Amino acid sequence: MLIPLGLLGVLVLGLAGWSAYVGRKAEEMVPAEGAFAAVPGARLHYVDLNPEAEGPAIVMVHGLMGQLRNFSHSFAGRLAADHRVILVDRPGWGHSLLDGPRPGIAAQAGMIAALIEQLGLEKPLLVGHSMGGAVSLALGLDRPELVRGLALIAPLTQVVETVPPPFKGLLAPPALRPLLAWTVAVPVGLRKGPETAAAIFAPDPVPADFALAGGGALALRPKSYMAGSFEIQAAPAEMAALVPRYGEMRVPVAILYGRADAVLDPALNGEKTAAEIPGATLELIEGGHMLPVTHAEATEAWLRGVLARLG
Repeated sequence: MLIPLGLLGVLVLGLAGWSAYVGRKAEEMVPAEGAFAAVPGARLHYVDLNPEAEGPAIVMVHGLMGQLRNFSHSFAGRLAADHRVILVDRPGWGHSLLDGPRPGIAAQAGMIAALIEQLGLEKPLLVGHSMGGAVSLALGLDRPELVRGLALIAPLTQVVETVPPPFKGLLAPPALRPLLAWTVAVPVGLRKGPETAAAIFAPDPVPADFALAGGGALALRPKSYMAGSFEIQAAPAEMAALVPRYGEMRVPVAILYGRADAVLDPALNGEKTAAEIPGATLELIEGGHMLPVTHAEATEAWLRGVLARLG
């Protein structure tokens, strides 16, 4: 019995070493490119585009298993031509670091609010994609005085009982999460990465340069698996607390969805939510879940329309 246990220990150590190596390589390929801000509970990595621009600033918050290059790949530069655009790695994602317990949706909203205050932004437009949409909604409810409005792209806005198929691998029991993150998560992620990306982007194609220019490689790290596993399992309870408050929303909310989104249901997370939030608007366009990457021009046109309406 001692020999199999010894071999198991060697296997676990080998997988952990390999996972650490892959994680380091991913960070070398997709390095930090911005500045860092210390906020309560985290050290946030952000990129500040065109900081001297006049007019309202735009803060962009990415989704699950993502990071700020999800926006800079195709989309953010279009807005940065005439706006200040701040892209943020959410706490625990990308190159942002945690200083305490792993934060949920509401706690992350507080950290993004602290960044807005620290940068001295005057009522920016908050743009949230996917899980970043849920964080944006929490911020809009808790700190409405900080933002001029919310522009939500394929956002998570409701309690989703069934985990989307591309993320089912994140359903690890909390006690096993670190072990899986440091042993099998990275090798499985490498093997199934193209298949998972295709499912998230469907029906749109995955750009050939997404791993680097879009930051996709950073999902292949033990820390990303642990963050994703935590968020996907904590989200239902957090959304259950958030949804009943939608009638209290006092900032304008605009929602954009792709009609063929294969990750989140546009009827549930778009139509239902737009009906529950006073004055909220919903626009549907052709495309899937990763609209800022695959339909950047149409997403820009929608967002500029939101800015024009807000004045």
